[in-house]
Amino acid sequence: MRRLEYKEQLVDYFIRNLKKNYTAESLTFSLVSQGYSRVIVDQALQEANKQIAETAPVLKEKPVIKHQYYDYDNNPITPEPFTVWERIVNFFRGR
Repeated sequence: MRRLEYKEQLVDYFIRNLKKNYTAESLTFSLVSQGYSRVIVDQALQEANKQIAETAPVLKEKPVIKHQYYDYDNNPITPEPFTVWERIVNFFRGR
């Protein structure tokens, strides 16, 4: 029973500090250097990652990626569509 409480304390430690933007590697290194078992620390990190992932929001929409081409004077350019034949010819011309 004590081992479960010990592991839960480490899970809470990881969750608190990962939310503060500490890296998992630095937290793991500090715990192992303080004498904690590497196996228990790794298990606690995995459990903390599971719990954080369960509370993460689910994206309902896919993001739309838009792009625009600009010339050297920063004016927008609308490229003309190429036919398949023009693409083949331009490929061999090196354009």
